[in-house]
Amino acid sequence: MKVLLLLGLVACALADLTRFEGEKVFRLKPVLDEHVTLIKELSNSMEVDFWRPESPELVTIDIDVDIHVDSIHADMVSTMLQQSGMEHAVLIEDLQDAIDGQVEGRPSPRYHSYTKYNNLDKIQSWIASISSSNDDLISKETIGNSYEGRPMTVLKLGKQSGATKPAIFLDCGIHAREWISTAFCQWFVKEALSTYGSDAQMTSLLNQMDVFVLPVFNIDGYDFTHKSNRMWRKTRSRKSGSSCIGADPNRNFNAGWCTTGASSNPCSDTFCGYKPESEIEVKNVADFIRKNKSIIKAYVTIHSYSQLLLFPYSYTFDLAADHSELMKVAVEASKELRSLYGTKYTSGPGAATIYPAAGGSDDWAYDLGVKYSYTFELRDTGRYGFLLPESQIKPTCEETMLAVKYIAAYVQKTL
Repeated sequence: MKVLLLLGLVACALADLTRFEGEKVFRLKPVLDEHVTLIKELSNSMEVDFWRPESPELVTIDIDVDIHVDSIHADMVSTMLQQSGMEHAVLIEDLQDAIDGQVEGRPSPRYHSYTKYNNLDKIQSWIASISSSNDDLISKETIGNSYEGRPMTVLKLGKQSGATKPAIFLDCGIHAREWISTAFCQWFVKEALSTYGSDAQMTSLLNQMDVFVLPVFNIDGYDFTHKSNRMWRKTRSRKSGSSCIGADPNRNFNAGWCTTGASSNPCSDTFCGYKPESEIEVKNVADFIRKNKSIIKAYVTIHSYSQLLLFPYSYTFDLAADHSELMKVAVEASKELRSLYGTKYTSGPGAATIYPAAGGSDDWAYDLGVKYSYTFELRDTGRYGFLLPESQIKPTCEETMLAVKYIAAYVQKTL
């Protein structure tokens, strides 16, 4: 009886895991208004998962459009694209193969690795162990709980001193499926602790400043991508009267909220939420930054993919008051990043560089008074998209460290 019960539980767990056999990711290159119309019509007639840009409303001519299409519609979409004459290619032939290929040889369940995509349980164990074993340089603080009741923990890195120090806020994993993002925050903590005392720049930074690190922002969504649906993006909040779950946390900040590049449809991947900070995870982070506004001098948020270093604004094409300086820092940071493996990044304000999008955390932080506010879109440019293989975690994190350290050193000089 016990064996049957156990088998039943295993079967339920497997049944809950979304599979993606035969599903494809296409890259489309619209150059005519008719192409844009076709893409939007496609999204109206079937469920299309937009990888880049993040919704059909953001599609314009002369930008690459990456879409994930289910197996039932893949052949039909392929035929329609051929008939339209629009340039296109298949980036991923079988999405399930790509998902399986992303994780190369699973480590044992209790083993945390900086070169693997760790699930939430491993990350939470890592947070507990790393904060207790380096108490002269690191402490942790719970800034609130997620919608599903998980603690959101911020790690504070910096040499302890009696005085209040200026700080940088770094977060990862706003969008659940962007696994390379969460990997970077863990890497950053490891590097900060292991190079303190040997690397002059890191030693100086942690002596003079604190770095607040939120390893997983969208903690419920991230857990869901490991246990149920690898392609999930939003939070996991529910509202009575709607069967649609979650909102896009990076459309939920009070920065031009829901005016452009965001959807008021609760089923959309770019749903802006029912009001600014309706998502408890967003409110927790916003409250923490507001509370520490006097000391936070820089805000850095890590996303993927596209290889971009963005800064405000995204909710308007107006240039930020500090545009020239923000651009100069971004260009130099990108140059530092490129120096290691030759990876090219494009720098610029969000709206003009990719597309207009309201409710973003970097715009909100900047408007609050955090001058040096940056968004990284990490590797790659679409070959793997959200499914960057584990073999690329180390090089991606190594090169990104150089850019983040450049920004931090620049901010430090302005104090």
